Amino acid sequence: MTSLLQPDEVVASGVYFGKGGRSKKRGSPQRQGSDLVPLKMHCRACALVTSSGQLLRSRQGAQIDQTECVIRMNDAPTRGYGRDVGNRTSLRVIAHSSIQRILRNRHDLLNVSQGTVFIFWGPSSYMRRDGKGQVYNNLQLLSRVLPRLKAFMITRHKMLQFDELFKRETGKDRKISNTWLSTGWFTMTIALELCDRINVYGMVPPDFCRDPNHLSVPYHYYEPFGPDECTMYLSHERGRKGSHHRFITEKRVFKNWAQTFNIHFFQPDWKPESLAISHPENKPVF
Repeated sequence: MTSLLQPDEVVASGVYFGKGGRSKKRGSPQRQGSDLVPLKMHCRACALVTSSGQLLRSRQGAQIDQTECVIRMNDAPTRGYGRDVGNRTSLRVIAHSSIQRILRNRHDLLNVSQGTVFIFWGPSSYMRRDGKGQVYNNLQLLSRVLPRLKAFMITRHKMLQFDELFKRETGKDRKISNTWLSTGWFTMTIALELCDRINVYGMVPPDFCRDPNHLSVPYHYYEPFGPDECTMYLSHERGRKGSHHRFITEKRVFKNWAQTFNIHFFQPDWKPESLAISHPENKPVF
Protein backbone atom coordinates (compact mmCIF):
# COMPACT_ATOMS: atom_id res chain seq x y z
CA MET A 1 0.00 0.00 0.00
CA THR A 2 1.24 3.46 -0.86
CA SER A 3 -0.09 6.71 0.53
CA LEU A 4 0.26 9.76 -1.70
CA LEU A 5 -1.70 11.91 0.74
CA GLN A 6 -0.87 13.18 4.18
CA PRO A 7 -0.41 10.33 6.68
CA ASP A 8 -2.68 11.78 9.38
CA GLU A 9 -5.83 10.17 8.03
CA VAL A 10 -6.52 7.20 5.76
CA VAL A 11 -7.80 8.19 2.36
CA ALA A 12 -11.18 6.49 2.69
CA SER A 13 -11.97 7.95 6.06
CA GLY A 14 -15.49 9.20 6.31
CA VAL A 15 -18.97 8.87 7.70
CA TYR A 16 -19.95 5.23 7.88
CA PHE A 17 -23.64 4.46 7.37
CA GLY A 18 -23.65 0.71 7.95
CA LYS A 19 -25.16 -0.73 11.11
CA GLY A 20 -23.43 -2.94 13.59
CA GLY A 21 -19.95 -2.96 15.04
CA ARG A 22 -18.78 -1.56 18.34
CA SER A 23 -16.61 1.42 19.02
CA LYS A 24 -13.19 0.34 20.24
CA LYS A 25 -12.78 3.53 22.24
CA ARG A 26 -16.17 3.66 23.92
CA GLY A 27 -17.14 0.01 23.88
CA SER A 28 -20.60 1.06 22.71
CA PRO A 29 -22.41 0.55 19.40
CA GLN A 30 -21.51 2.97 16.65
CA ARG A 31 -24.20 5.56 16.00
CA GLN A 32 -25.35 5.12 12.43
CA GLY A 33 -24.24 7.99 10.21
CA SER A 34 -22.69 9.95 13.07
CA ASP A 35 -19.22 8.54 13.76
CA LEU A 36 -16.22 9.28 11.59
CA VAL A 37 -14.56 5.91 11.10
CA PRO A 38 -11.80 4.79 8.74
CA LEU A 39 -12.34 2.22 6.03
CA LYS A 40 -10.24 -0.77 6.99
CA MET A 41 -9.59 -2.60 3.76
CA HIS A 42 -6.49 -4.15 2.26
CA CYS A 43 -6.10 -6.14 -0.96
CA ARG A 44 -3.02 -7.86 -2.29
CA ALA A 45 -4.26 -7.40 -5.86
CA CYS A 46 -6.97 -5.12 -7.26
CA ALA A 47 -8.64 -4.92 -10.65
CA LEU A 48 -9.52 -1.28 -11.26
CA VAL A 49 -12.17 -1.48 -13.98
CA THR A 50 -12.70 1.74 -15.88
CA SER A 51 -15.96 2.59 -17.65
CA SER A 52 -14.26 2.89 -21.04
CA GLY A 53 -15.59 1.50 -24.30
CA GLN A 54 -12.13 -0.06 -24.68
CA LEU A 55 -13.55 -2.96 -22.65
CA LEU A 56 -16.23 -3.88 -25.19
CA ARG A 57 -15.61 -7.31 -26.74
CA SER A 58 -12.48 -7.65 -24.59
CA ARG A 59 -13.54 -10.87 -22.79
CA GLN A 60 -11.60 -9.71 -19.74
CA GLY A 61 -14.43 -10.53 -17.32
CA ALA A 62 -13.11 -13.88 -16.08
CA GLN A 63 -9.64 -12.43 -15.49
CA ILE A 64 -11.12 -9.47 -13.61
CA ASP A 65 -13.31 -11.69 -11.42
CA GLN A 66 -10.29 -13.81 -10.42
CA THR A 67 -8.68 -10.78 -8.76
CA GLU A 68 -8.95 -10.52 -4.99
CA CYS A 69 -10.63 -7.09 -5.06
CA VAL A 70 -12.54 -5.52 -7.96
CA ILE A 71 -12.99 -1.74 -8.04
CA ARG A 72 -15.59 0.04 -10.18
CA MET A 73 -16.74 3.62 -10.62
CA ASN A 74 -20.02 5.51 -10.50
CA ASP A 75 -22.98 3.69 -12.07
CA ALA A 76 -21.00 1.38 -14.38
CA PRO A 77 -23.08 -1.83 -14.57
CA THR A 78 -22.00 -5.45 -14.70
CA ARG A 79 -25.32 -7.01 -15.73
CA GLY A 80 -25.20 -7.71 -19.44
CA TYR A 81 -21.47 -6.93 -19.64
CA GLY A 82 -20.01 -9.66 -17.43
CA ARG A 83 -18.02 -11.31 -20.21
CA ASP A 84 -16.08 -8.09 -20.76
CA VAL A 85 -16.00 -6.38 -17.33
CA GLY A 86 -16.68 -9.18 -14.83
CA ASN A 87 -19.48 -9.57 -12.30
CA ARG A 88 -17.87 -9.03 -8.90
CA THR A 89 -17.54 -5.66 -7.15
CA SER A 90 -15.55 -5.20 -3.94
CA LEU A 91 -15.42 -1.41 -3.94
CA ARG A 92 -17.34 1.22 -5.90
CA VAL A 93 -16.26 4.88 -5.89
CA ILE A 94 -19.16 7.22 -6.66
CA ALA A 95 -19.26 10.92 -7.52
CA HIS A 96 -21.97 13.19 -6.13
CA SER A 97 -23.18 13.72 -9.71
CA SER A 98 -23.91 10.00 -10.11
CA ILE A 99 -25.93 9.41 -6.97
CA GLN A 100 -29.34 9.81 -8.64
CA ARG A 101 -28.43 7.21 -11.29
CA ILE A 102 -27.22 4.95 -8.49
CA LEU A 103 -30.56 5.34 -6.71
CA ARG A 104 -32.54 4.61 -9.88
CA ASN A 105 -30.55 1.40 -10.41
CA ARG A 106 -30.08 0.53 -6.75
CA HIS A 107 -31.33 -3.06 -7.13
CA ASP A 108 -28.41 -3.80 -9.46
CA LEU A 109 -25.71 -1.44 -8.21
CA LEU A 110 -26.27 -1.44 -4.44
CA ASN A 111 -25.98 -5.19 -4.08
CA VAL A 112 -25.23 -5.77 -0.40
CA SER A 113 -24.99 -9.55 -0.85
CA GLN A 114 -21.46 -9.18 -2.27
CA GLY A 115 -20.34 -7.14 0.72
CA THR A 116 -19.41 -4.28 -1.60
CA VAL A 117 -18.01 -1.12 -0.02
CA PHE A 118 -19.21 2.22 -1.44
CA ILE A 119 -17.21 5.44 -1.19
CA PHE A 120 -18.97 8.70 -2.10
CA TRP A 121 -17.15 11.93 -2.87
CA GLY A 122 -18.20 15.45 -3.76
CA PRO A 123 -18.00 19.14 -2.87
CA SER A 124 -18.46 19.94 0.81
CA SER A 125 -21.86 21.52 0.11
CA TYR A 126 -23.17 18.10 -0.99
CA MET A 127 -21.62 16.31 1.97
CA ARG A 128 -22.65 18.58 4.83
CA ARG A 129 -24.36 16.84 7.72
CA ASP A 130 -26.74 19.60 8.83
CA GLY A 131 -29.69 18.46 6.74
CA LYS A 132 -28.62 20.47 3.68
CA GLY A 133 -26.17 18.00 2.14
CA GLN A 134 -27.76 16.16 -0.77
CA VAL A 135 -25.42 13.17 -0.73
CA TYR A 136 -25.47 12.81 3.05
CA ASN A 137 -29.28 12.99 3.14
CA ASN A 138 -29.65 10.38 0.42
CA LEU A 139 -27.25 8.04 2.18
CA GLN A 140 -29.15 8.39 5.42
CA LEU A 141 -32.34 7.35 3.64
CA LEU A 142 -30.57 4.46 1.92
CA SER A 143 -29.15 3.20 5.19
CA ARG A 144 -32.68 2.78 6.52
CA VAL A 145 -33.77 0.79 3.49
CA LEU A 146 -30.50 -1.15 3.21
CA PRO A 147 -29.13 -1.42 6.75
CA ARG A 148 -26.30 -3.71 5.60
CA LEU A 149 -25.03 -1.13 3.11
CA LYS A 150 -21.35 -0.30 3.67
CA ALA A 151 -21.24 3.34 2.60
CA PHE A 152 -18.52 5.89 3.36
CA MET A 153 -18.09 9.56 2.50
CA ILE A 154 -14.72 11.22 1.95
CA THR A 155 -14.23 13.99 4.49
CA ARG A 156 -13.73 17.64 3.57
CA HIS A 157 -10.21 17.52 5.00
CA LYS A 158 -9.32 14.60 2.76
CA MET A 159 -10.94 16.25 -0.27
CA LEU A 160 -8.56 19.18 0.19
CA GLN A 161 -5.67 16.73 0.20
CA PHE A 162 -6.79 15.37 -3.18
CA ASP A 163 -6.60 18.95 -4.50
CA GLU A 164 -3.12 19.39 -3.05
CA LEU A 165 -2.01 16.11 -4.59
CA PHE A 166 -3.17 17.29 -8.03
CA LYS A 167 -1.24 20.54 -7.62
CA ARG A 168 1.87 18.73 -6.43
CA GLU A 169 1.82 16.28 -9.35
CA THR A 170 0.88 18.71 -12.14
CA GLY A 171 1.98 22.14 -10.91
CA LYS A 172 -1.58 23.38 -11.55
CA ASP A 173 -4.00 24.72 -8.98
CA ARG A 174 -7.26 22.89 -9.49
CA LYS A 175 -9.51 25.90 -8.91
CA ILE A 176 -7.43 28.44 -10.83
CA SER A 177 -7.22 26.08 -13.82
CA ASN A 178 -10.99 25.46 -13.75
CA THR A 179 -10.45 21.76 -13.21
CA TRP A 180 -12.83 19.18 -11.79
CA LEU A 181 -10.99 16.08 -10.62
CA SER A 182 -12.49 12.97 -12.18
CA THR A 183 -13.78 9.93 -10.34
CA GLY A 184 -10.83 8.13 -11.90
CA TRP A 185 -8.45 10.43 -10.01
CA PHE A 186 -10.08 9.60 -6.69
CA THR A 187 -10.33 5.91 -7.51
CA MET A 188 -6.68 5.50 -8.52
CA THR A 189 -5.48 7.32 -5.41
CA ILE A 190 -7.74 5.25 -3.16
CA ALA A 191 -6.55 2.07 -4.88
CA LEU A 192 -2.93 3.00 -4.16
CA GLU A 193 -3.90 3.31 -0.52
CA LEU A 194 -5.69 -0.05 -0.35
CA CYS A 195 -3.97 -2.34 -2.90
CA ASP A 196 -0.49 -3.85 -3.14
CA ARG A 197 -0.89 -4.32 -6.89
CA ILE A 198 -3.30 -2.54 -9.25
CA ASN A 199 -4.32 -3.96 -12.62
CA VAL A 200 -6.13 -1.20 -14.54
CA TYR A 201 -8.52 -2.31 -17.28
CA GLY A 202 -9.60 -0.03 -20.11
CA MET A 203 -7.33 2.99 -19.55
CA VAL A 204 -5.49 4.26 -22.61
CA PRO A 205 -2.01 5.85 -22.41
CA PRO A 206 -1.94 9.66 -22.29
CA ASP A 207 -0.92 10.14 -25.94
CA PHE A 208 -3.37 7.58 -27.32
CA CYS A 209 -5.78 10.12 -28.80
CA ARG A 210 -3.00 11.89 -30.73
CA ASP A 211 -2.63 8.86 -32.98
CA PRO A 212 -4.81 9.50 -36.06
CA ASN A 213 -5.38 5.74 -36.33
CA HIS A 214 -6.55 5.27 -32.74
CA LEU A 215 -9.46 2.95 -32.07
CA SER A 216 -12.74 4.84 -31.81
CA VAL A 217 -14.88 3.60 -28.91
CA PRO A 218 -17.70 5.07 -26.81
CA TYR A 219 -16.73 7.02 -23.71
CA HIS A 220 -18.70 4.53 -21.56
CA TYR A 221 -18.98 0.85 -22.46
CA TYR A 222 -22.61 0.86 -21.31
CA GLU A 223 -23.57 3.82 -23.54
CA PRO A 224 -22.82 2.49 -27.04
CA PHE A 225 -24.39 5.52 -28.73
CA GLY A 226 -22.80 8.02 -26.38
CA PRO A 227 -19.90 10.36 -27.15
CA ASP A 228 -16.62 9.11 -28.54
CA GLU A 229 -13.96 8.56 -25.88
CA CYS A 230 -11.17 10.61 -27.47
CA THR A 231 -13.56 13.39 -28.43
CA MET A 232 -14.58 13.64 -24.78
CA TYR A 233 -10.98 13.54 -23.53
CA LEU A 234 -9.74 16.21 -25.93
CA SER A 235 -12.67 18.58 -25.45
CA HIS A 236 -12.25 18.50 -21.67
CA GLU A 237 -8.47 18.79 -21.81
CA ARG A 238 -8.64 21.87 -24.06
CA GLY A 239 -11.65 23.51 -22.41
CA ARG A 240 -11.02 26.89 -20.79
CA LYS A 241 -14.48 28.30 -20.07
CA GLY A 242 -16.28 26.66 -17.19
CA SER A 243 -14.92 23.67 -15.29
CA HIS A 244 -13.58 20.59 -17.05
CA HIS A 245 -12.03 17.24 -16.24
CA ARG A 246 -8.39 17.02 -17.33
CA PHE A 247 -8.49 13.38 -18.33
CA ILE A 248 -5.24 13.40 -20.31
CA THR A 249 -3.35 15.31 -17.61
CA GLU A 250 -4.52 12.76 -15.06
CA LYS A 251 -3.37 9.90 -17.29
CA ARG A 252 0.10 11.45 -17.50
CA VAL A 253 0.21 11.42 -13.72
CA PHE A 254 -0.95 7.79 -13.62
CA LYS A 255 1.75 6.88 -16.13
CA ASN A 256 4.35 8.50 -13.88
CA TRP A 257 3.00 6.71 -10.83
CA ALA A 258 3.20 3.38 -12.68
CA GLN A 259 6.95 3.88 -13.08
CA THR A 260 7.26 3.88 -9.30
CA PHE A 261 4.31 1.93 -7.95
CA ASN A 262 2.88 -1.51 -8.73
CA ILE A 263 0.38 -0.37 -11.40
CA HIS A 264 -0.21 -2.27 -14.65
CA PHE A 265 -2.44 -1.45 -17.63
CA PHE A 266 -4.53 -3.86 -19.70
CA GLN A 267 -7.03 -3.50 -22.56
CA PRO A 268 -5.17 -1.83 -24.12
CA ASP A 269 -1.98 -3.36 -22.73
CA TRP A 270 0.77 -0.81 -22.32
CA LYS A 271 3.78 -0.14 -20.14
CA PRO A 272 4.76 3.35 -18.97
CA GLU A 273 8.45 2.83 -19.73
CA SER A 274 7.90 2.65 -23.47
CA LEU A 275 4.19 3.36 -23.91
CA ALA A 276 4.29 0.51 -26.40
CA ILE A 277 1.07 -1.44 -26.84
CA SER A 278 1.89 -5.05 -25.99
CA HIS A 279 0.37 -8.25 -27.27
CA PRO A 280 -3.07 -9.18 -25.91
CA GLU A 281 -1.84 -12.54 -24.64
CA ASN A 282 0.17 -10.76 -21.93
CA LYS A 283 -2.19 -11.10 -18.99
CA PRO A 284 -1.80 -9.86 -15.41
CA VAL A 285 0.12 -12.12 -13.06
CA PHE A 286 -1.44 -12.63 -9.62
